[in-house]
This record gives sequence, C-alpha cells and structure tokens, in this order.
Amino acid sequence: MKRAAGHVPAPPHVPVLLDEVIAALALPGAGLAVDGTFGAGGYTRAMLAAEPGLRVVAIDRDPSAIAAGAGLVAEACGRLRLVPGRFGDLDVLLAESGESRIDGGLADRVVLDIGVSSMQLDQPERGFSFRHDGPLDMRMGADGPSAADIVNIAEESALADIIYHYGEERRARAVARTIIEARRRGRIETTAQLADLVAGVVRAEPGSGIHPATRTFQGLRIAVNDELGELVRALHAAERALRPGGRLAVVTFHSLEDRIVKQFFAARSGRASQGSRHLPGALPGSTPARSFQLVTKGPVLPGEAETARNPRARSAKLRAAERTEAPAPEPLDAIRTLASLPEPRGGARR
Repeated sequence: MKRAAGHVPAPPHVPVLLDEVIAALALPGAGLAVDGTFGAGGYTRAMLAAEPGLRVVAIDRDPSAIAAGAGLVAEACGRLRLVPGRFGDLDVLLAESGESRIDGGLADRVVLDIGVSSMQLDQPERGFSFRHDGPLDMRMGADGPSAADIVNIAEESALADIIYHYGEERRARAVARTIIEARRRGRIETTAQLADLVAGVVRAEPGSGIHPATRTFQGLRIAVNDELGELVRALHAAERALRPGGRLAVVTFHSLEDRIVKQFFAARSGRASQGSRHLPGALPGSTPARSFQLVTKGPVLPGEAETARNPRARSAKLRAAERTEAPAPEPLDAIRTLASLPEPRGGARR
C-alpha cells in the first residue's frame, strides 16, 4: 500500500482493520470513494494517502466530526469534501454534492464503519459511555430523542424489548423493571445513574472485563440512533451508488450488525436464493439479481497484534463485495426485518 510521507497528520485514534479495508477496496489509481462514516477520518486519511489520484466524499451525521475534519480537508488540497448527513442517504448526498465520476457514474468505492466512534466514547458530554459520568444523551446527531428521553418515558415492555433485542441482554426485563422503579423517584439524567442501576441487577461475568451495563447502553444507543435501520438503508444506498466493478467494504462490531451485512451480501450475490432462517422473505427457487459478488468469502478478523494494541478491535468484522453490472433491485424487506424490533407476543423475559 502506498503511503504519502508527511501528507496528513496522525489521527486521534487508529481505525480497526485499516490495512485489510484498504486491501479489500483495491483502490483505483483515480476515481471517487465514499467514506460513509467519517468519524475521526481514519479510513479517509488512509485512502487519500494510498492513492494520490483518488477523490473522497466523506459523510457524517455528527456536526463535531465534520468540524474536526476541516484540517484534513485543507491537507487534501481539493481531494476531500465533507458532507453532513446520514450514511443511509449516501447516494442522495453524493449526487447533491456535485461530485461524480468523469463517465457520469457515482462512486468507485464505499467504506462503512458501523457503530459509535472512539471519539464519541471518549467525550463524557456525549453520554455514550458509562466509564465517564455525563448527560444520558447518546445521540450521534443533534436531533431526535435522547437516551434519557427513552429511559424516562418508554413503557416497561418497550424498554425491555430495546435492551433485549438491541443490547442482547438476557436480564432485560429485570433491568427495565429497575429503571421504571427508579424513575418513580426522579428522572434518570446521567450515565452514572443508569450504569449503577443496571449493575444492581446484572452480574459482571468473572474475568470478562465487561461492565454489567455494556449491553444495556448498546441497546439504548442503537435505538436512539436507529443504527440498524440506518445500516440497512446504507447498504441499499451503496448498491445504488456504486458503478459496476465498484467495491463496498463494511466493518461491524457486534452480531446484529454483522448478521445484516452477511445476509445482505448473501442475498445480493445469489447465495440466499434457497432461503435462510435470517431472511424470512427469501423466495426458494427464485433467481436473485446478483448485484454483488463477494470479495471476502467470510468475515475478516483483526489479528492478535491489533487487538493487543486496540482492545476495541476485538469484536470487529470486515466483509466486502464487488458491484456487478446487474441493476440495483428493490430493497430487501427481509433485511429490514432484521433491523426491527419484533412484534410483541406476550410472555416475559427475566
């Protein structure tokens, strides 16, 4: 991989699977790449350094990320444009940006890094982490209800569903009940308040190093930002934006995200034509559109050296695929189902 010496200052954090992502993208010598989740700019910086002829459009819904990227825009000397917005709208944002390929296509490469960024986790005022006390916010953008709004307003059953399905917390019902009891005494406003409540009913797994509130915080963050729904929209948007031969690389950090990406690529590459337990809408015997062919046959995982340097990389998975000449088919309702909470069916969780 080519590096432009001294071209761009070091990032505040190192993105996971960086070399593997650049290799999977197989960047063209010249063309247009889209970083749908700019964050601290790690992937964007690497793409600009790897190919001097490449232009990048980088998208982020977080106004602070866009503002912090001004220095990188200046360093890129006209090769980088930052666009505020949701990555689920990347095809529309790309078209509106005025950037396009010379031949009239949209993008040659798209990279997505799903979930919360290290930068957001390390800012107590954003309310993403229980490791620092701060307002219970968790919003990646500046709009919509916060985590505090959900925790203090949602019904017990809705809270339990969010924590169970999005946080994969087995004690979701007990956590939701504890939250309801606590908010009768007053609003829950801070990350420390919520973390202490959860720690009272969820036991830490011995030797895991995982805080008891980890899964509850994950579930609320996903709900606040509609992260899984945004991922589904982004996969379809990338499909529409990529030219034939273009590549899409997606890095995920937990099983809910990875399942969506895996099943999307399986459906669009023809591997789900005989149905799947994760794709209830797949039609046995149907002829799939095959708008992608797989670049990675399975998930690419970080090595021991990377996880030792960066423990946050331990759950990361990379999947990549290449766009075919087939037109983009209609969005997959079955994939949307994977991003949604199930309909209530009664019963109770612990």
